[in-house]
Amino acid sequence: MNGCGSAKGGDTFRVLGIDPGSHVTGYGVVEKARNGLRWVVHGEIRPVKGALLSACLQTVYDGLREVIRKAAPDALAVEDIFYGKNIRSLIRQGHVRGAAILAGKHSVSPVYEYSPLEIKKAVVGYGRAEKGQVQMMVRAILNLSELPPPDAADALAVAICHIHFMKADPI
Repeated sequence: MNGCGSAKGGDTFRVLGIDPGSHVTGYGVVEKARNGLRWVVHGEIRPVKGALLSACLQTVYDGLREVIRKAAPDALAVEDIFYGKNIRSLIRQGHVRGAAILAGKHSVSPVYEYSPLEIKKAVVGYGRAEKGQVQMMVRAILNLSELPPPDAADALAVAICHIHFMKADPI
């Protein structure tokens, strides 16, 4: 886990963004305060390659529960499934997404979802932006000294998107 969170004040709102992936699940916590957005923590959860699906889901669930315990987010935002051609990969991604949502619900955080188009539009201003563009904009928005890894950058983008849009209805 990169970074550490500080005690939250009454005027702040913390969001844990999650980019559920079949091989890597990115996470990122962003805090909204009076003076703008502040980076709290980001990282990636990587289950053991070749592990059973159940073990992978347990790794993601446990990892996210630990992030939630340490960062104490007020809400959790998850990227909706990206539509692709590999059905097997999409099904696996759906399982990982379910583990992420369950980790959020067990931690009493409301959970929201955003499409990849909404996320890219909120961060880059263009819904069809490339991963590298998302990384660069996340770095700029959060004033990071270096580019976060791609999946962590996507997760930070999900958190930024939620702070900008603040959907009313959790899932």
